[in-house]
Amino acid sequence: MKSGACSETSSTVSVFFLFFLLLSPVFSTINFKHANKTFESKKMKSIKATLGKNNKRFVKSIKSPDGDVIDCVLFHLQPAFDKYPMLKTTMPMDPPKIPNGNKKGGMETEVKQLWNSKGESCPQGTIPIRRQTESEILRSNSISKFGKKLLKRNSIYVGHEINLTKMHAIGYVRGGEYYGAKATLNVWAPNVTNFDEFSVSQIWVSSEVPNHFAQTVEAGWQVSPTIHGDGLPRFFTYWTNDGYQSGCYDLLCAGFIQTTHEFCLGASIAPISTYNSNQFDITILIWKDPGHGNWCLMVGNIQVGYWPKELFTDLHDHAAKIEFGGEVYNTSPEGPHTTTQMGSGHFSSEGFGKAAYVNNIQMVDQNNVLHPVSDLQLGAENMNCYDVSNGYSSTWVD
Repeated sequence: MKSGACSETSSTVSVFFLFFLLLSPVFSTINFKHANKTFESKKMKSIKATLGKNNKRFVKSIKSPDGDVIDCVLFHLQPAFDKYPMLKTTMPMDPPKIPNGNKKGGMETEVKQLWNSKGESCPQGTIPIRRQTESEILRSNSISKFGKKLLKRNSIYVGHEINLTKMHAIGYVRGGEYYGAKATLNVWAPNVTNFDEFSVSQIWVSSEVPNHFAQTVEAGWQVSPTIHGDGLPRFFTYWTNDGYQSGCYDLLCAGFIQTTHEFCLGASIAPISTYNSNQFDITILIWKDPGHGNWCLMVGNIQVGYWPKELFTDLHDHAAKIEFGGEVYNTSPEGPHTTTQMGSGHFSSEGFGKAAYVNNIQMVDQNNVLHPVSDLQLGAENMNCYDVSNGYSSTWVD
């Protein structure tokens, strides 16, 4: 009897648990679908709110050949004034003092932007802003990370830990007091293998204070499918005052103040260089205006805008490090190395027309005078993948 009773109880318990287990996934699936639907609904509301805040009222819109929509937005409506309205009252009434020794670039080789390549333009009193889309925000890891760099930079310098998620091939100076930098960057369309990776060529102007987060202003061109959804080289700016925890690209947050109606941050640039054929480049000047203390940006002969001095502490007076060159984001640092290209995708030993270049490298001193860099050092984490060397071509002009 005991045995029979025990067997019956066991059978009942088994049937009960079997019944529960069979039904449980049904309830879990229903709850999961409901929770997921709620999450997606909240996510889309947040995305629409972000777009509503960032896409400003415009007086004119321009459809670019690459599919972008460029909105001509009244100057005082740009994002910087959303968070820092007081900057409207501290804006310089006179233009920044361009460094002595600055020469106009060679127009034959300088790239243009596609959005205004057919004669379209934004009127005076407005600035061109690339319209953000829902798909762009969805491609980022989260709404809070939209418009930000994926990770802080690793260091190539001796004595620093190296994080191989970001690979560099650069020239640099450090340890002095630098008030700006100028260089001409060769423009290519490097192949980016993985959607989450990017390839850039740029100038970094940075602080270097022990035990402090890096502060930096940056400008150059990049190919970033995550941000832009394509493989086109696009001009960009970036800034951070706390080691890349805050700050952003272009005008995707409050920070950079644009002053020109002729140039669009984040827009694609053309033409691009081709292997062993025509070469094209873009000249960038970043300098600290001695009159007002802001970090200013000039592209070619266009004064684009400035990063207000109020954004920075360690960069308030001068920079301590300047870097020029390429960077690639590698999503598989511990596995097979990415095949994402840097520059032209060819080693520096191949020379002009085949390897990407940075030339006419200059620094701005405390007297607001440009000088050629005489003590440039070179660095790269893995010379078997991305390398850098000194070079010269008779086709380069100041």
